[in-house]
Amino acid sequence: MQLNEFKLNMFSERLKDLRKERNLSSNDVGNAIGVSHSIIHRWEKAKKTPGIDKLFMLAQYFGVSAGYLIGLED
Repeated sequence: MQLNEFKLNMFSERLKDLRKERNLSSNDVGNAIGVSHSIIHRWEKAKKTPGIDKLFMLAQYFGVSAGYLIGLED
């Protein structure tokens, strides 16, 4: 596994965990940051990555750092 794959998997896992910990649907998260629920699903399945703007919106929405979301911080 390459570093980029690891970071993508870490992002996907953390996004999914944060969403589930807060009992939110992918639709809830998508509506909050202006994307469809299918985009959230693709991010959670590591099929697609968010742009920097959406990454920061997710971080703000969940009250975590962007570094945490992408696996640079614990």
